[in-house]
Amino acid sequence: MSEGQPHGSTGDSGEPWIPDENAGLQEMVLTSRDVNSFLQELAVLASSTLSTTAGPLHCGVTVIRHRKPTVAASSDKRARSLDELQNGFDDGPCLTALRRHETVLVQDTRQERRWPEYIGEAADQGIGLILAIPMELAGGAEAVVNLYAERPGSLSPSDIATARNFVANASKSLQLALRLAALRGTSDDLAAAMKSRAMIDMAVGVIMVQNRCTHEEAIHELTRSSSDRNRKLRETAAAVVGAMNGRGIARQNARTALEG
Repeated sequence: MSEGQPHGSTGDSGEPWIPDENAGLQEMVLTSRDVNSFLQELAVLASSTLSTTAGPLHCGVTVIRHRKPTVAASSDKRARSLDELQNGFDDGPCLTALRRHETVLVQDTRQERRWPEYIGEAADQGIGLILAIPMELAGGAEAVVNLYAERPGSLSPSDIATARNFVANASKSLQLALRLAALRGTSDDLAAAMKSRAMIDMAVGVIMVQNRCTHEEAIHELTRSSSDRNRKLRETAAAVVGAMNGRGIARQNARTALEG
């Protein structure tokens, strides 16, 4: 495959060739702050990568959240508006692609008879072609990439195959982004738990010194106070530790924290 090969042409294998977006997708996974940021960058990349000499493509990404379709990202305001409009009708080519897990193509909105309300609105906004490609994800996640063009019939079969290949690669990257997000969440939960445990251990130490009691007795006192005041254990522990910070071990202040 030669450098600078034009969009829509084929490589030596005969498969549709697209610019090497895989490196860009992988970099996005590693550099995006979260999944939403990844999807936003994906929409912009899809628009720039898949647009042809026949005209630009506007890209939106719709996902299912709380059992409802939601616009997760868009390359521009026009794509977002078209996605939101379709979600408002709760019907259209993109939602059909999402629900049936199959690619849906509207070559000419002026000739399309399916989804008449939405298609009529899209045509009135100057959209001539719509291509919706579902993302193949695991774990119950659902998403669809929506592409809009002003000119009817402006995507060739090779262009459509290129778009499907792009979305297939993007699906793999999104799966990785979702797994990383889950790992980050687990890591954050673990860090929070360790921080809470450290605070509780400090509070137990304070109570042991103040009351000259055993470790078990100090834990019992901290737990009793937390239950009596209907507060989380770490909050009660933080109050005990906070009462002595900066003042040495102040028996009365710490006792007040336990009681209040």
